[in-house]
Amino acid sequence: MPAGSSSRFTDGRVPDHGIGDLFTYEARLQARLDVEAALAEAEAAVQVIPAEAGEAIAEAADLDKLDLDRIEKATAEHSHPLTPLVEELSRVVGTKHGGWVHWGATTQNITQTADLILMRQAHDKILDLLGDLLRSLSKVAEAGAEVPMPGRTHSQHAVPITFGFKVAIWIDEIAAHVDRLRSVEDRVFRLLMGGAAGTMASFGSHARAIETETASRLDMGSMPVPSRAINDGMVEWVSILGLLGGTAGKIGKDVYSMMQPEFGEAFEPIPEGTIGSSTMPHKRNPQLTLDVITAATQLRGLVAPAMESMLHDHEANGAMTGILEDAVAQASRLAGDVLARLVVIFTGLTFDEDRMRANLALSGGLIGSESLMLELGERIGRQVAHDIVFELAQRSAVEELDFASLLAASPEVSAHFSRDEISDLLDPCRHLGESANIARAMAEHARRVADTIQIPSV
Repeated sequence: MPAGSSSRFTDGRVPDHGIGDLFTYEARLQARLDVEAALAEAEAAVQVIPAEAGEAIAEAADLDKLDLDRIEKATAEHSHPLTPLVEELSRVVGTKHGGWVHWGATTQNITQTADLILMRQAHDKILDLLGDLLRSLSKVAEAGAEVPMPGRTHSQHAVPITFGFKVAIWIDEIAAHVDRLRSVEDRVFRLLMGGAAGTMASFGSHARAIETETASRLDMGSMPVPSRAINDGMVEWVSILGLLGGTAGKIGKDVYSMMQPEFGEAFEPIPEGTIGSSTMPHKRNPQLTLDVITAATQLRGLVAPAMESMLHDHEANGAMTGILEDAVAQASRLAGDVLARLVVIFTGLTFDEDRMRANLALSGGLIGSESLMLELGERIGRQVAHDIVFELAQRSAVEELDFASLLAASPEVSAHFSRDEISDLLDPCRHLGESANIARAMAEHARRVADTIQIPSV
């Protein structure tokens, strides 16, 4: 199992999203070398260091050319996160130009900017997964656009909906998260190159030019105030992933409950040979859905420490930096775990139309009470109609009596509707509102949003 992976027993059922590998020790070192190289080239471009030094440093900034054992040993000896890497890079560059490595920068300038490089790669992978998910959800929403099922509020039957409408709810939130992630990019991916306290004093009169040149080489923006104590953009990014975790958790809970035998409405794909229980051969457990619920919970839990990381005292606090480094890496991996599983779930999701219709009938017509009450209300007033239908509905539920028969026997109701009209008004399929239209509209919306992320396959 690669370093940084989720190590879940279901990993074999899910394509590797590759985000965990971005934050391995080696990947972080190489990203830091990339920043050192960009800084050296920028300083050479504005003639702060010799041009030959910039070229030599950039050429040597390859982890394969450095002695990793030497770096690890020096890190243990000196208890510093970056100096051993700088010293090793300087050694490989050589005596003539090695003294120009890390010129004017402080540790966090390099480590945070390097983490932003990795974070941006994770960001792109997350967006790509969101595109895959939206395409899968689009197909499910269209397939279920007109399939009626019980709508549920407070876990009880509410009014009828269609399965496509339920999926449309998920699409709306997922698409909003794409928008949020895109909108935060300019606030997140900004070079931190302000020196020890953010004043840029160590870069002299060429400070802003060095910053601009380095940012350009790393394809990043610049910070108006390059302070080590400013991290709100990165915190916002983690918070958006936390919101994604909220949506994913809700979806996971819905699928989990629909897979229960008592519901039997929708099912995640269960490949042949998948074992649900070591002792109960019949089990078909919602393994990926359970993963989604677990990882989404952990993802939401990272928002609080990310927020805490904003509490730098004065111009920098290493504890806050460390908290955010961990939150970013963990949130990235967990978001990938969640999305990769949701893609598999909805690419292979099946749903049982007959069972959904059967569940609609469980209440013996009670789920159609609103429809009948509104029609009756047009004749005798809404509140009066509500009181009459309420009394009969509660009696039906408590005494287990046929709701339609109670309505037909009521003088107030039978004065306006025949028995056939009552049955028709209680038919769940006549009270679906805009469910199908909303489902189809959101299916199209999902495709449009996905198209902004990915080039549609031909």
